[in-house]
Amino acid sequence: MEHIDDVEDAVQSALMTAIESWTIAGLPDNPSAWLFRTASNNLLGELRQRTRRRRILQQNVAEDFGTTSGPEVFLPDEVHDDLLRMLFVCCDEAIPVESQLVFALKTLCGFDVREIAIRLFTSEANVYKRLGRARGRLRQLCPRVEELAHEQYVSRIVAVRHVLYLLYTEGYLSSHAEMALRCELCDEAMRLAGILAKHPVGQTPETYALLALMHLHTARMTARQNPSGGLLLLEEQNRELWDRQRIEEGLKWLAQSAEGETFSRYHAEAGVAAEHCLAPSFGETRWDKVAECYSLLEQFTNSPIHKLNRAVVIAEWKGPAEGLSVLDGFEPPTWLAGSYLWAAVLADLHRRCGNTKAARRYREVACSSAPSPQVKELLQRRLRT
Repeated sequence: MEHIDDVEDAVQSALMTAIESWTIAGLPDNPSAWLFRTASNNLLGELRQRTRRRRILQQNVAEDFGTTSGPEVFLPDEVHDDLLRMLFVCCDEAIPVESQLVFALKTLCGFDVREIAIRLFTSEANVYKRLGRARGRLRQLCPRVEELAHEQYVSRIVAVRHVLYLLYTEGYLSSHAEMALRCELCDEAMRLAGILAKHPVGQTPETYALLALMHLHTARMTARQNPSGGLLLLEEQNRELWDRQRIEEGLKWLAQSAEGETFSRYHAEAGVAAEHCLAPSFGETRWDKVAECYSLLEQFTNSPIHKLNRAVVIAEWKGPAEGLSVLDGFEPPTWLAGSYLWAAVLADLHRRCGNTKAARRYREVACSSAPSPQVKELLQRRLRT
């Protein structure tokens, strides 16, 4: 951790070398291994020059990366995955929660600053500040993966689940300029959540509910884009393309999460996803049950995002005027008022109520602040007056 900046520089250097080398020589047989070895060599070279092959080389790396060691041995409390273990290291209680999330998403999950700002509803300047705080604190602490105690795994699992949730969310609706969906992020989040669910510390209703949410959303993934790569609204999707086996898997995890008295945001969100997956059609969705889930979310997390979602659901259930009434007199916080989500919902509800002037005003704001071209195209299609 004390050399995190050097690690990032070594990775960037390896990527630049790959661009130059692979363009001429073509892809190697194992690109990932090639990048890892190149980055490792870059880092070792830097550390050798700086430390003259003393403490860092002795404690952290073997001199010959070609040497094959014996099988890795884990203690009972250890997590058997490098990335997941590092997430637990990053989510140190000595670091503010916001900085934990920023550091983990940037350094371990590969998010850029803009993506993090969108996911956490904050500014890029705040992301940089939080990143700097986390790096500085981790340099002071200099934590080691193998020294994590059972109590630390227990106390940090809430933050780790949150990181996995955000990783999946970015994959499910990406802010990336060229990709509306990033299935590789969803797959990685599900893989890590699956490992967590098998670990004694992670065998909790909250983890099971998070896995249920991921499986239920993934079941609809193939139907969320048209042939040209544009996003499709839920009512536009071909339900025959939904993965029924994945839906069953999600429902199993949801049932398992219901054991005991624990309730979390992941339970409520998985409940919403389950209602959509089980509905025979968009019109036959049990909107009253979906609204109930969002009401529970509002009580549990007190986030205005859930009020916004509930307004959309009430509009489907009782009509757009009723949906608008949910937001009457509500003053959104600055971070939400500046988001495309707020303007898009108001534009849609006013449009459906026949308030053309208000709908057009909000539509312009929503489209101009959309995080990606795909989302902008979807909004333009949905919000036509």
